[in-house]
Amino acid sequence: MCCDICHINLCIACVGEHLFDRSKEHKVVPFEERGSTINYPKCQKHSPKTCELHCKHCNIPICASCVSSGDHEHHKNIDILTILSNKKELIENDLQELKIFICPKFQQAASKIPAQKADVKQRSLNLTAALNKQGEAMHKEINSLIQRKQSEIEDMDKQHLAAITTQEDLINKALNEIKQVILDLQKLLVSDDICLVSEYTSRNEEFRNLPPQFQVTLPTFSPHEINKEQLYQQLGSLSELVITYPLIDEAARRTEEHDGGKKTPGAVSSPKVRPFSDKLLSDTPRILTDIQTEYGGGEILESVKTISEKAPKDIAVTRSGGLVYADCSDRSINLVSGTQIHTLIKQRGWKPRGLCIMSSGDLLVAMTSDDRKQTKVVRYSGSTEKQIIQWDDKEEDEKKQDWMYKHSGPYPRGANFVPDIIKVVHKITIKLE
Repeated sequence: MCCDICHINLCIACVGEHLFDRSKEHKVVPFEERGSTINYPKCQKHSPKTCELHCKHCNIPICASCVSSGDHEHHKNIDILTILSNKKELIENDLQELKIFICPKFQQAASKIPAQKADVKQRSLNLTAALNKQGEAMHKEINSLIQRKQSEIEDMDKQHLAAITTQEDLINKALNEIKQVILDLQKLLVSDDICLVSEYTSRNEEFRNLPPQFQVTLPTFSPHEINKEQLYQQLGSLSELVITYPLIDEAARRTEEHDGGKKTPGAVSSPKVRPFSDKLLSDTPRILTDIQTEYGGGEILESVKTISEKAPKDIAVTRSGGLVYADCSDRSINLVSGTQIHTLIKQRGWKPRGLCIMSSGDLLVAMTSDDRKQTKVVRYSGSTEKQIIQWDDKEEDEKKQDWMYKHSGPYPRGANFVPDIIKVVHKITIKLE
């Protein structure tokens, strides 16, 4: 036997003694029929009366005496079985979402972590191979400098692996919580304890999105010609490892950022200069988020003096975060790496007027002749000239427009790192679409 109210198993001899306790209600049923009785909550004000209604205004279960007392006059009272049914429906929906959508999404994200770690190792090997190939051609005096560069690679590997491990920990932690919630919800579904079920609060919103996924700009090794007087500089430059997270506070990484959502204090990003992304830009400007930085007073972070000591004509940012500038005074295009300036291009008879980085990583430079009678746009890969587009004043506009049509794409104007449109006239104009 079993008391379906007290949830106590009884032998036949104990049934009478159990029913003798009249301080509370009892219902003794065969053991096979246990759980068939609805376990109504006891009224906190009129014990031992049971609550068969729920006051929507006060959000508490109430009994008939509560209603007659007038405490809940003009309040909307709902049958407590309706509350039970609605809660169980919510639990069922949450359980299905967790099992069918949320849990598999986290499992898939967790399964990608080993491949990401392997990719880091492979890319590290590629960087090391490029570094060693350059080092073999150099004199034995630069071995210590090679080791310094190798240490930089290893440090960045540690940063990258640490970021991936942090991501893995966040995903696994959330995955464990999801699995535990699934077990708890499965228990609630078979429970008839109204108090326990009524206290249920959905956590699906907390798990609906994956933890913020970091973005990384991988380092590259760029060798230079050997110069024993400047061994360290000639060995090559190793770009920084850049690990960026969405605009979200470091302490709140474990929570999701909803679409159109909250303002966040700042971004976690290692470079001082961030290039534009390949994403299309909207024709209608709108504020996506406010970014509060610690440099509100306009503080200078870093400055480099140009070789000519004249103001640059134009600047652009490479994918790795380097700064490229056009110097009209000495007809040069220069790359700034840290505090070092490397001259990439120098043209005789032509002065650079504007430049940008193409989606392919190539450099696009707009130039005018020294006599200002001709204009052209030159495409460079590194320091190598790949393409020249040039017209003079006598060319018909129809020919220019036809060239633009063939090279255009459905992209908004005004952004680096996207497919490019170039229009060349006597007074040059560059449009990026």
